[in-house]
Amino acid sequence: MSRQLLSQTLIFSSFTDPFKDEIAKIMTPIEAPAGHVFIKEGEEITKFMIVESGSLVRTKASAGEGEPLVLDTIGENGVTGFMHVAARTSGIAYATVSAGEEGAKVWVVGVEFNEVLSWVRENFEPQVEAFNKSNDFAVIKMDYTADRLDINSASYAVGYDAVCLFVNDTASADVLQILSMGGVGLIAMRCAGFAKTFGMNVARVPAYSPYAVAEHAIALLMSINRKTHAANTRVKMANFTLDSGLLGMDIYGKNVGVMGTGKIGQILCGIVKGFGANLFAYDVFEADCVKEMGGKYVSQEEIYKTCDVIFLMMPLLPATKHTINKDVLPLLKKGVIIINTSRGGLIETSALLDGIQSGIIGGAGIDVYENEGDYFFQDWSAKNIDDPVLVALLGSNKVVMTAHQAFFTREAIDKIVGTTIENIQEFSEGKRGKDLTNSV
Repeated sequence: MSRQLLSQTLIFSSFTDPFKDEIAKIMTPIEAPAGHVFIKEGEEITKFMIVESGSLVRTKASAGEGEPLVLDTIGENGVTGFMHVAARTSGIAYATVSAGEEGAKVWVVGVEFNEVLSWVRENFEPQVEAFNKSNDFAVIKMDYTADRLDINSASYAVGYDAVCLFVNDTASADVLQILSMGGVGLIAMRCAGFAKTFGMNVARVPAYSPYAVAEHAIALLMSINRKTHAANTRVKMANFTLDSGLLGMDIYGKNVGVMGTGKIGQILCGIVKGFGANLFAYDVFEADCVKEMGGKYVSQEEIYKTCDVIFLMMPLLPATKHTINKDVLPLLKKGVIIINTSRGGLIETSALLDGIQSGIIGGAGIDVYENEGDYFFQDWSAKNIDDPVLVALLGSNKVVMTAHQAFFTREAIDKIVGTTIENIQEFSEGKRGKDLTNSV
């Protein structure tokens, strides 16, 4: 039963069968009546529990003589205490965990779980260690998980001072309310996006390496244009022939449109000019540096009509959502190449596929996808993808797709990690709200 239960839990369902077999060996069943206390608030946590039947209730003592505050209820297949044990260091329980009104049957896993699981901390751990060695007044204890933040996982953060989020975590109002009730005081974003509500402090990484994103956009262009991805596969199969399937075009002399000329767009414009292309740009705020390098600001319609290549470098806003859509297709120059390293929602993906199928769009290089949240940053190679649009993208030989890795250079990662640690340091020093350097 323990192996079957693991397969039904959110945390362990995607783990390999051999790994689940190892965990099952160290699971112990306990049947408890209503009100039975498994963990008391303030006690050291040395185990986590998986609910088979019944429920567990987490409560926090209120001030004075009032009734305890009910934080949440953990039902069948739910897990509590996992983060503390998985982090390989014990922690103090932020809440009391007891059996619900109908009692509970749970499976308990102790600290021996650490012998089965080890977390990859390649980037953050060295800088956290360096910070702790150089500071006597504050120590950062950082735990790691591969789980994305959402309504199901938010309760795992109960008792932590801060949570650190990335682009595909879900910070909805419901999620933020759970974090706030659980005592989380800081949301440290590892990216330039942000969220703000429920009185929590939010600090972000306002910029890391704009060169990384601009250069990746060019890499996608050259791959889709010169068919280097297909050629590499052929050559590795000892097929050294050339045919029209590998035919590309010179970028020199072509019309290239850059839609969105913020910092990343400006850098991209400079690279495009290096190819000797004719540079067209669109942005509600025109950048002098783009004009000085020979770029010409035009309307969106002019870019659609004249450009052989279109780069989407805009932020995702209500006004920019689905910039490429079914209504735009008839306006595009036949055979245009679309490149998107910004946000997936800039493209109506079904329209992109229609454009490729009809020949209006000659190819697309995309690092982002409008429904990427359930898939990106996870290994789906041994599982069925239920999204037919994503399956169609993956199956198209006119699409080169990467999984939101445009930012992923050593320089960018160093900046992201360093700024995040600085944000947490400021919070630990007592800075709040606008006093945080990178506050939102």
